[in-house]
Amino acid sequence: MLLPLVPRVLRTPIKSTSTRYLSSTSKLREAPRSQLKPATSTYVPTRRNNQNQLPVYPLIAIFLLGSGSFYWIVKTRAALKDNPALQAPKRSKPLFSQGVGSGQALVVFVLGGPGAGKGTQCANIVRDYGFQHLSAGDLLRAEQDREGSEFGDMIKTYIKEGQIVPMEVTIQLLENAMTHAIEKDNKRKFLIDGFPRKMDQAIAFEEKVVPSKFTLFFDVSEEEMRKRLLKRGETSGRSDDNEESITKRFRTFVETSMPVVEMFEKEGRVVKVDARKGPEEVYEGVKAAFGKEGIEMEKK
Repeated sequence: MLLPLVPRVLRTPIKSTSTRYLSSTSKLREAPRSQLKPATSTYVPTRRNNQNQLPVYPLIAIFLLGSGSFYWIVKTRAALKDNPALQAPKRSKPLFSQGVGSGQALVVFVLGGPGAGKGTQCANIVRDYGFQHLSAGDLLRAEQDREGSEFGDMIKTYIKEGQIVPMEVTIQLLENAMTHAIEKDNKRKFLIDGFPRKMDQAIAFEEKVVPSKFTLFFDVSEEEMRKRLLKRGETSGRSDDNEESITKRFRTFVETSMPVVEMFEKEGRVVKVDARKGPEEVYEGVKAAFGKEGIEMEKK
């Protein structure tokens, strides 16, 4: 039988790749166990890393404290609403008009950061100009120490925390003090020191009691005020003359009281005095400011 005319190379048997693969795997199967390498990978169970998890108990404590504070504020507001003795009465017009005659009162607000020297300068003005000095802070501290005051503990807590006492209390205490001074001594010129501390206080006082003539603002840096307060705290005995309360009071003043100064300044009712200098130099600035506003010293 004749072979097909095919090239010799194509008639050579070809070993397939599958055959080669099977032969190589057969050799592996025949290799002794001692020549086989053990597996190097080892399963290690992972552990949860708790370091990045937020602690639960402090969050719960913060939530409870916040809820308690909110409940306390709501309860305090409700007590003020139901207590006519300290709630400023609703009026269609202010109790007094601006001036020094019958049915009138002249009010100058005195503002400045804590430790700006307001008390010292108010004493000078009282001596030379015949004003009655009313310190909102002193009135509140007197009320908190008054025997039988149902708001004493509340006021004490607000002052300690550097927060602003509800305006209903402060406005009524100021009105009571003004009315008493007019009826007893016929004094109608008032320096109200440390008030208003917030915008709503300013608006409520001027709507219900009397519009102010102007605001005397003592301008001084925060660092200087801090030094003065710490020095005063060595002898004052005041609970708020300490580092923690001072910081809170600074923050409260900047956030709440400065907008009041800015509002009155837009109305042209702010007189600024540089309070960085010594008391005598500062008072010279006060006298110049009073002269520009038409307020003269009383003759003695």
